Amino acid sequence: MADDSNSTPDARRPRARGGSGRRRKAPEPRSTRRKALLGTAWTMGTVLVLGGVGAGYLYYKLNGNLTSVNINSALGSDRPENVDNGSMDILVLGSDSRAGKNAKYGKDEGTSRSDTAMVVHIYKGRQKASVVSIPRDTLIRRPACVKDGKTVPAQRMAMFNSAYEVGGPACAVKTVESLTGIRMDHYLEVDFSGFKHLIDELGGVNITTTQPIHDKQSHLDLDPGEHRLNGEQSLGLVRTRHAVGDGSDLGRIQLQQAFIKALLEQVKSVDLFSSPKKLYGLADTSTKALTTDSELASVSKLYDFAKGLKNIGSGDMRMVTLPVRYDPANPNRVLPIDSKAREVWRALRWDRPIPASATKGSAGDSTSADKVVRGS
Repeated sequence: MADDSNSTPDARRPRARGGSGRRRKAPEPRSTRRKALLGTAWTMGTVLVLGGVGAGYLYYKLNGNLTSVNINSALGSDRPENVDNGSMDILVLGSDSRAGKNAKYGKDEGTSRSDTAMVVHIYKGRQKASVVSIPRDTLIRRPACVKDGKTVPAQRMAMFNSAYEVGGPACAVKTVESLTGIRMDHYLEVDFSGFKHLIDELGGVNITTTQPIHDKQSHLDLDPGEHRLNGEQSLGLVRTRHAVGDGSDLGRIQLQQAFIKALLEQVKSVDLFSSPKKLYGLADTSTKALTTDSELASVSKLYDFAKGLKNIGSGDMRMVTLPVRYDPANPNRVLPIDSKAREVWRALRWDRPIPASATKGSAGDSTSADKVVRGS
């Protein structure tokens, strides 16, 4: 059973000065290298950095594409205080709604869950990042959340991805903050359709598979070798779990991490200046794909956000999975390894690298799925 201490902030960590709960901005790096940002949610940021932000009709059209959620208003003061060290923490979610354009991926039951969840920690200086994937099947203590004006009681042994279902983005953020003791500075979300269209607009992503992947549930059929995946195939890859590793969500996470690195390299290689039409198409598709917190809900704010991260490429990120073990009572669920999870979150709170000891022995590192896919 998960230890409650895993959801309690470290009492010894330094507190932010003042009542705003906001980190000071770190000095922007002087390097002029232009590297891609993290995955689908940051692809739009790269486009804006490379192409600049126009005025007039283009600006307002892209601005009108964005959907936002006021996380600060929804959660109020019931949040961890920030460590005032120049770092930044972002919750990135992939939504699994089957409504509307996503109906082809399963039955619409009127709810959504967070199919993919990553805590992205940007270190002071904006040169490196750590990414911690949280398995959706992790059993955690979900805090009480508000939905449609009504309070949903806390639940001690809830699946992590149920937080989004019972209370939307605000509950997902509150649950992550309770789990980690770290305040999320920003929130980014992309759904199935947005992800697929963005990959197609980009022109596909190059990967190499070391073994066949044939998954009827995700509709993916790949032989070993080099592939250029379109949007539908890319979505199939990041949803695949039964055809790789041990068939668990942990194997799927490792596929997702490998794909993100390949995507970053693909974005970096695209010459956006050679085609204004392609530049606009990517920006238009990206802004339609994203849901952000209200503090990022404009093209100009996203531009500033992306500009500060332009030096972070795939080689500058360490990607790990929350240390977990299989639940003895249910092999389809996992439990945080509390002592190791605390190591992970403590390192990020203090803006330090995640030690190798924190993930050693975790079920998330024992699957072989990380050897199945690599960038081409």
